[in-house]
Amino acid sequence: MEYQALAQDILARVGGKENVSSVIHCATRLRFRLKDNHKADAEGLKTNPGVIMVVESGGQFQVVIGNHVHDVWLAVCREAGIAEDAPSAPEDAPRGTLFARLIDVVSGIFTPFIGVLAASGILKGLLAIAVVCGWLNTHSATYKIWFAASDALFFFFPLVLGYTAGKKFGGNPFITMTIGGALTHPTMIAAFQASQQAGALTDTFLGVPVIWFNYSASVIPIIFAAWVSCWLEKQGNRRLPSSIKNFFTPLLCLGVTVPLTFLLIGPVATWLSQMLAHGYQFMYAFAPWLAGAAAGALWQVCVIFGLHWGLVPLMVNNLAVLGQDSLLPMLLPAIMGQVGAALAVFLRARDARQRTLAGSAVTAGIFGITEPAVYGVNLPLRRPFIFGCVAGAVGGAIVGFSSAHVYSFGFASIFTLAQMIPPGGIDATLWGGVLGTLVALVLACGLTLVAGLPPRENTAARAPHPVPENAALAPLSGTVLALENVPDPTFASGLLGQGAAIIPSDNQVRAPFAGVVASLFATRHAIGLQGDNGMELLIHVGIDTVKLDGQLFTARVSVGDRVQPGDVLIEFDRQAIIDAGYDLTTPIIISNSDSYRTVTTIAATAITAGMPLLTAEPA
Repeated sequence: MEYQALAQDILARVGGKENVSSVIHCATRLRFRLKDNHKADAEGLKTNPGVIMVVESGGQFQVVIGNHVHDVWLAVCREAGIAEDAPSAPEDAPRGTLFARLIDVVSGIFTPFIGVLAASGILKGLLAIAVVCGWLNTHSATYKIWFAASDALFFFFPLVLGYTAGKKFGGNPFITMTIGGALTHPTMIAAFQASQQAGALTDTFLGVPVIWFNYSASVIPIIFAAWVSCWLEKQGNRRLPSSIKNFFTPLLCLGVTVPLTFLLIGPVATWLSQMLAHGYQFMYAFAPWLAGAAAGALWQVCVIFGLHWGLVPLMVNNLAVLGQDSLLPMLLPAIMGQVGAALAVFLRARDARQRTLAGSAVTAGIFGITEPAVYGVNLPLRRPFIFGCVAGAVGGAIVGFSSAHVYSFGFASIFTLAQMIPPGGIDATLWGGVLGTLVALVLACGLTLVAGLPPRENTAARAPHPVPENAALAPLSGTVLALENVPDPTFASGLLGQGAAIIPSDNQVRAPFAGVVASLFATRHAIGLQGDNGMELLIHVGIDTVKLDGQLFTARVSVGDRVQPGDVLIEFDRQAIIDAGYDLTTPIIISNSDSYRTVTTIAATAITAGMPLLTAEPA
């Protein structure tokens, strides 16, 4: 299956599935909660070509994957036997400092729906463009339907947050989601609207006055309410008889938490929400340009350490309380600063691999995913990352000075410009946001071109690993398996010889030593080599792939050709073979292993083509 090899290596490097308490993912990262972080091999994980970076922050072991993180997460869950909707276990409680615990809670609550949240914000921005350009009328059915699609998540925020918060706090998410539904129930909204009328009478609950608020689109009240409900649920399950707790515990949670939320939790949390929003506004109003410069300079640093989640609730809360947010626009120059630096590396790089990596990083960065640019390009070169932060500070100061705001939430990306369009139409604040973004992009690119790269780029290819005598290098990159674990009894039994197997993560078979091509199957799925060291090696790509009759395989050598370590022997369409239902486990067999005393696999779990794989001791 796709990503199976990557998932297996990740699990092995984090200490095995028995060391995993829980795993979730955000836009680009797998976020593990490990029982023992010391068992994890972060450095080993970094060598896997499918892993961009490893970060330990907020009590989490974070594996940066990139855009396909969801697919990798699914593969990890399958390999570890973890249910995709499994609630947090009690032992998963965050450890470390109070701030680390806060980051853990926030990321756990917002991560599951962050993609939908961003998509909703982008759709709102596109609708704003359509209205400004006269393509849609706000009274048309087309606009109303798309607006409902873009606004539904925000309006019913308490339901969605109720579900994710319930899972995070270890309770029944359907109970906490129901509490969120009570906060947005039409009866409650009607009661709030009635309370705003002149001469409205004060309502009471069992004689206690009720202060009505509109909790639609709210954030903090439901999180507090979910925590209280989950605490009550644990008490009920602990104290009530098993015969009645299945329905009496939910009854207790709903009957107590909902009134308590309207009487106490909601008003207090709403007051805290307003204090947070107005407190931020006060600091922002003091020096908008300074706030923008700080945000533009430090945002990517926060992302590196996973601390940016602490600001997500602030931005969402600003939108809920104020109807607008000034922080998100100031983060866009920070994104484009790193994109500009990566663009400069793309323009200057002579190394084909670095150029390809930088080009793909630029594309991903434009759409708000900066990890490939930061970890793969800018940070290793240091100066491009620094120049990206400097440019982000300059651009952020311009955005802050222009008083640009967004009117819907989303990732900082090119689409954020659409979200900056005010309800009244395009004005100077939008142009200020555009200017700050362009300045950050151009300045970072210019600084990196001038002084961000070494004057002489080392384009020489890295020398391959030396081939020890009586040894074979790995012909493929991927995950190493013991031969006995190959799902084919002929290979697993060792009848054809001793060796190992690799689940490939790339599409090429390379020569493991100097020698000649002794045989090449007509179907091109297997090749035999005779090494100058006397070793005879069989490389069989996949299990039962002979049935493909040569399709999806391309031979780059012929029988009798002389090869050197690293030469490409066979190319194959890895994904197409997987899609066709074949297992790509590739046995690498020393056919004349009877000529040796022992054959030893010297590779770790993950391996890159060209690294030592097998060694044989002469008889």
